[in-house]
Amino acid sequence: MIKVNVDGKEVEVPPDYTLLQACEEAGGEIPRFCFHERLSIAGNCRMCLVEVKGIPKPMTSCAMAVRDLRPGPEGEPPEVSTKSPMVKHAREGAMEFLLINHPLDCPICDQGGECDLQDQAMAYGIDGSRYAENKRAVEDKNMGPLVKTVMTRCIHCTRCMRFITEVAGIPEIGMTGRGEDAEITTYLEAALTSELQGNIIDLCPVGALTSKPYAFSARPWELAKTETVDVMDAVGSSIRVDARGREVMRIMPRLNEFVNEEWISDKSRFIWDGLRTQRLDRPYVRIDGKLTAASWPQAFAAVAEKVKAAGGDSVGAIAGDLASVEEMFALKGLVEKLGSASLDCRQDGAKLDPADGRASTIFNPTIAGIEDADAVLLVGANPRLDASVINTRLRKRWRMLDFRLGLVGAPAELTYTHDYLGAGPETLKDIAEGRNAFADVLKKAERPIVMVGQGALCRPDGAAIASLAAKIAVDCGAVADDWNGYAVLHTAASRVGGLDIGFVPSEGGKDAAAMAAGGVDVLILLGADEFDVAAIPASTFVVYVGSHGDRGAHRADVILPGAAYTEKSGLYVNTEGRPQIGLRATFPPGEAREDWAILRALSDALGATLPFDTLGELRRALIDAHPHLGEIDRPAAGNPQDVHRLAQKDGDIDTAPFAAAVEDFYMTNPIARASAIMAECASDAAARSREAAE
Repeated sequence: MIKVNVDGKEVEVPPDYTLLQACEEAGGEIPRFCFHERLSIAGNCRMCLVEVKGIPKPMTSCAMAVRDLRPGPEGEPPEVSTKSPMVKHAREGAMEFLLINHPLDCPICDQGGECDLQDQAMAYGIDGSRYAENKRAVEDKNMGPLVKTVMTRCIHCTRCMRFITEVAGIPEIGMTGRGEDAEITTYLEAALTSELQGNIIDLCPVGALTSKPYAFSARPWELAKTETVDVMDAVGSSIRVDARGREVMRIMPRLNEFVNEEWISDKSRFIWDGLRTQRLDRPYVRIDGKLTAASWPQAFAAVAEKVKAAGGDSVGAIAGDLASVEEMFALKGLVEKLGSASLDCRQDGAKLDPADGRASTIFNPTIAGIEDADAVLLVGANPRLDASVINTRLRKRWRMLDFRLGLVGAPAELTYTHDYLGAGPETLKDIAEGRNAFADVLKKAERPIVMVGQGALCRPDGAAIASLAAKIAVDCGAVADDWNGYAVLHTAASRVGGLDIGFVPSEGGKDAAAMAAGGVDVLILLGADEFDVAAIPASTFVVYVGSHGDRGAHRADVILPGAAYTEKSGLYVNTEGRPQIGLRATFPPGEAREDWAILRALSDALGATLPFDTLGELRRALIDAHPHLGEIDRPAAGNPQDVHRLAQKDGDIDTAPFAAAVEDFYMTNPIARASAIMAECASDAAARSREAAE
């Protein structure tokens, strides 16, 4: 530790701290545009200038390490000033330079009200400029359907190009020209292809890069801000939903060091227009082959009549990817009260069994724990599409060096170098038996991770594949008391929560595939759309509880309109087993209601009344039954012995290669398919794929 005297206050900081960090540790306020804690140091905006005693000119505090400071003549701590007249004059000059060419766009700029340049010009600038020359103009760049550019506003902080290169790992933005001709642009004038490109909107400290779909829609002070959780994948990113009235206007990331840091995927960020379209806003009953609008009592009566005729033991339920734990718990209670054991939250057929123990179904090393790993084996996973934010962690670890990563499965364009080992189970067997060189890499690693994706688990032999992967993890020393490197990478936000509460068939019950094939007479779909719903036999009476008119609603005989994830409070458990609370930002449209309330009312109509009347009572019953779900934001660790037992299982393995779990990143759920923004992104991605194939 090194002592530094900042504005008369002495602090002790690590030697690798920058001077900027040391000043902030002492309570000083340092303005900056180019500096960002998660990006490399550029030192080109010059706003962070400070005075260091003994140095005749102001120093850029972001680019100077504390270890480089010289102590005083008698060994006293180096003195730094952040408020001296020299510093004030230097910052005013830097701000004056930054504003030479900046246009007077504040009244029409989408960044207005949350602009770093506005704020710092007020705090550190002067009331006029000595420059009377004409301002330069820069041509706007087309970066695709998500990022809007007004490049005349750009101050060349280079945050965008550093993020795209260093974090996203797809170097598509750079600077051309020198001096007055310098411009930030995309290479070859091409649109951005990264799944994380929306984050450069947050990073831009001025209005040069803004959200194209959100352009001219609202001002930040008009919006009600709600902190909640993302459900577009199983990462459980912390987000903030900004709404005006009943409409969600935008979605922003929140800081969460343990999960998403401060990044979110483009699907999480730009999904909001899908919350408005193709909504189910009133109940429907199919009469003479046609869905007809009905009242809630009529819809409940139609379901009750069918259940009574078929018998409660012939009722089944499938939970979708976006369902909260509370509504799954309520549906499980309802189906069991009716006398049925046919439940399933694995609509994609993933061979995960909660009876094998929690450690066999979650991402045991945790997302933040990836930074401690020194070798990773991907099995049937493509983190770039399956969990884009987790992919940034893998790239972050890769950039720290001394890291090896191997891939078994469909070839993938990852954002880091990796060893492509093979396409399917045969390669996995070779690794397990030590015939593949990557087996030695895993054994030599101190903290290896075996990451199993849904591409390996959503197969008839998925259980045997999971067992083989667990055997590799155990044999290479990845499963110990202080480190569990067996990691299941989920793609559905509801999956871990469903497995935790046992939303799977018990003895005598049927799984999702059997129910979809006509194994039950009445099938309740809780937002379940990600399987071949159209193939459900006509003899099966389908009740759809969901928010959008997607595949499940098209096949349904009765539609009970539910709430989207931004319109209800719910508990979600992410892939690492971390329970998180999502809060309601807006209200459901029309006659739609929260899903748990629909199930509670339906239970009355079916004569199997559920024992709760409020969400609070339901949540208390849930936590009483599963106490670990009450530990919000604290993942309950799995027992390493679960992985050892899984490794001892056996089964026949097919030789077919692993398929990709996510084929179209932008079209993975009903909200995404209702989004015009996502449709445009999917169309652009398909066009790029065709061009690459040609």
